[in-house]
Amino acid sequence: MQIERIEPGPLMSQAVVHRGVAYLSGLVASDLGADVKGQTASILARIDELLAAAGTDKSKLLKANIWLSDIGTWADMNEVWTAWVAEGATPARATVEAKLARPEIKVEIMVEAAVDG
Repeated sequence: MQIERIEPGPLMSQAVVHRGVAYLSGLVASDLGADVKGQTASILARIDELLAAAGTDKSKLLKANIWLSDIGTWADMNEVWTAWVAEGATPARATVEAKLARPEIKVEIMVEAAVDG
C-alpha cells in the first residue's frame, strides 16, 4: 500500500494521495486581511498548486467542503469559485457557515480529486 504525503508537518500533511485520490487538508488564505473574495482566490490558487504536486488538477475534483464564517458572503465566495472551477467538472459540494479557527478567517476550503495512474 503506497501513501504519498505532500508537505507533511507535525500536525498534518497539506495533501495525501492514496489509491488514486488526492485528499487536501482544509486550506485558509495566506492573507487574512483580504475580503472573502480575496481569501477565496488565495485558497483556490493554493489548491491548484497542491493538486499539481499530487499529479492532478481541478478538472478531476470529486468533492469540496467550504466553510464560511458568515453565510451572507456565499455569493461573493461563489463568484470566485464559479470563475475558477472547471466547466463541466464541478464536484459534489457542501457550503456551510461555521465558527472558524480565528476571527479573521472568512473561508476555508477542503477538496478531494482523482489522480490518474
